[in-house]
Amino acid sequence: MSASESTKEKDNNDKDDGQVVTMVDVLQEENELEEDANAVLGGADDKMCTYSKGYIYRQPLYACATCNPPETGKAGGMCLACSYSCHEGHELIELYTKRNFRCDCGNSCFNNSKCNLEPAKDEVNEKNVYNHNFKGLYCTCKRPYPDPECTTDDEMIQCIICEDWFHKGHLKTESQIPADYGEIICHECMANHTFLWKYTNYCVKVCSKEILDESINSVINVTDDKRNGCVKSQEGDKESTNNIKCCLKSSSIEDGVGSTFWPDGWRKYLCKCDECMKLYENENITFLLSECDTVQFYENKNKEIAKETQYEQGLKALSSLDRVKQVEAIEGYNEMKAELMGYLQKFAENRKVVREEDIREFFSQMQARKKHKVEVPYYCH
Repeated sequence: MSASESTKEKDNNDKDDGQVVTMVDVLQEENELEEDANAVLGGADDKMCTYSKGYIYRQPLYACATCNPPETGKAGGMCLACSYSCHEGHELIELYTKRNFRCDCGNSCFNNSKCNLEPAKDEVNEKNVYNHNFKGLYCTCKRPYPDPECTTDDEMIQCIICEDWFHKGHLKTESQIPADYGEIICHECMANHTFLWKYTNYCVKVCSKEILDESINSVINVTDDKRNGCVKSQEGDKESTNNIKCCLKSSSIEDGVGSTFWPDGWRKYLCKCDECMKLYENENITFLLSECDTVQFYENKNKEIAKETQYEQGLKALSSLDRVKQVEAIEGYNEMKAELMGYLQKFAENRKVVREEDIREFFSQMQARKKHKVEVPYYCH
C-alpha cells in the first residue's frame, strides 16, 4: 500500500493520530533488537566477572557515573556481570566494546569498593587503556551521547584504532561517507600512524581534505600471488632477514589528511616484513594484524553462540512440563492464535490499519476473559 493510499484510508475511516503499526512491524522490530543485543552481549556472561580471564581481546564494557562522577577525573570500566551485580541502580555509561581490557570493578578505579563477584583484584590493571568515553564524552567535540543540546540525530561511528566514537560531521571528510565500508580509521589516528596512507588504495573511498592524485592506483601494484600485502624476495636478496620484501618501499602515495574508510578484510594486506612488524609494535597497533580483533568477527561469533531465542526458550519451557500441562499450553496457544487471526480479519475486511492500541486492546480483552474463566463461583449446585 502506498503512503497516499494509507493516508486516504485513514481519513475515510476517521482514524485518530495514534501511532500506526502492524504485527509484521512489531515482530521485525523485536527480531532486530534481539539480533543487536546478541551481537554485543551474546557471548558475554551476565553472572561471572571476567577479571580472572585477564585482558580479553574484546568484551562489552560499562563505566559508572555514580561511582566515578566526571569531576573526580577517575576512569574505570566493568564487565557485564559486574554492571548487574555490583552497580545495580547506578548511572551506567554503556561503552559498547573495547579491546584488551580487564574488569576494574573493585579496584582503585572504583575507590576499592568491593566487587561482589570477585573480591580479590589488583589495585590497578596496568594494561587497560582509557579515553574520555569512560566519562560519557565522545568525538573531538567531547560531548555526551545522546547530546541534550543537539536538535539533530547525528549518527556516531567508532574508530578501529582509538575506539573513540565520532559524529559523521566531525570526521574531517570532504567527500560523502561511503555506504558500504566495513571499518573506519579516524583522522587523528591516520595522523598518528601515517604509514597507513600507503594502504589507502584498498579504501572503499578515500575521504580526505587533500584529494590523492593518480598515484593512488600505483601503490603496491600487487598481482594475485601478492595479495597478502607482502611478497617473497628473490633468492639471495638481503633486504629482509625473513625473506619477505617490504611492500611499502615502492609506494608513491603521499600522506593525506582526514578519516579513511576500509572494506571488510583489508587487514590481510598489511605487510608482515620484519621492519613493518617492528613498526606495529612500536606504535602499539599489532592488533590490526588480527582478523579476530574486528568488531565484525566479534559480533558474528556472538550471534553463533547467542543465548536461546524466545522461540527456543518456549520449546525448552514446554518440554519441561508434564504431558497434561503441555497439552494445556498448546491448546492455549492455538486458542490465542485463532482469536488473534479472527480479530485481525475484521481489520482486513474493513481495510483498516492495525494500530498499537488495537493490539494492546486485544490482549487486554483476552486477559479479562481468561480471568473470568478461572474465577471460582460463589455457589455450587
